[in-house]
Amino acid sequence: MKNSTFETARRVSHCDIAAGGRAGPDNGAHESKITLSPTLLSLFLAFGLAFSSAVLAQDVGTELDRMPADLETRFALSALPKALRDDATVHLLDPEKGYELSREGTSGITCIVQRTAWELADYRNDIFIPLCYDAAGTGTFLKVIMEVARLRAEGLGPEELYAEIESGFQDRRYQVPKKAGMSYMIAPLHRTVAPPDMEVHTVSMPHYMPYAPFVTNEDIGAAPSLEDPSSLYHPFIDRQGIDEQSYLIHLVGQKERDQILADEQELLMDLCAYRDVLCDPQTID
Repeated sequence: MKNSTFETARRVSHCDIAAGGRAGPDNGAHESKITLSPTLLSLFLAFGLAFSSAVLAQDVGTELDRMPADLETRFALSALPKALRDDATVHLLDPEKGYELSREGTSGITCIVQRTAWELADYRNDIFIPLCYDAAGTGTFLKVIMEVARLRAEGLGPEELYAEIESGFQDRRYQVPKKAGMSYMIAPLHRTVAPPDMEVHTVSMPHYMPYAPFVTNEDIGAAPSLEDPSSLYHPFIDRQGIDEQSYLIHLVGQKERDQILADEQELLMDLCAYRDVLCDPQTID
């Protein structure tokens, strides 16, 4: 699932499982964020996730490229269980305009490949996050992601974009879902912020994300802990930038993850051929 010191960690943290405190460009590090890096490190170690040293050494730019339509469609839909893919809506990114409708579905679920994580307050061209939202999320959280893409295309800077989205939630231009719902993220890989150094890496971490605005780990009695890696197999809260964007993270089991990787070998190879930053040496032979 967007990212030294904790002063820079506020820009590089896409998965903030801390209990509280805002993580914006104008705020200092909060005590509650101190567990961010080690907890996520334990999470990734527990699931045997790998990082490509060749990828880490590469420089990245800020100008987004346009993915081949078929590849982007397949990548976006891989975030869904197979049984739900045929009826899903798909939007594809035009880096010069934002997201455009490619395929109209009938289920209320909408899928994209997210290329900008606004909470990083930084622009890169190597963020790839396939995800799908149900109807409740499509009209709220996904609307924000699409707005982010449009504003970036129009030339708004990353710091200004962060401030715009944060203020949009504060003045209710952007809404949280009014009822429970689901974001699907069971794609075979994502490229986003990850341990060991909270920089951008290519990882495999299929998971489900029920919406949980303003909910904390304390609220649900969750205790993800370095001392007990097995605790990470239980649901916990992921706060993505602000309290409004909090999700309940439910990772798939080891066998299910292995099956997803096996089923998506063709997609993984095509992604690797498209961009070497999307190669995973443990899943691509």
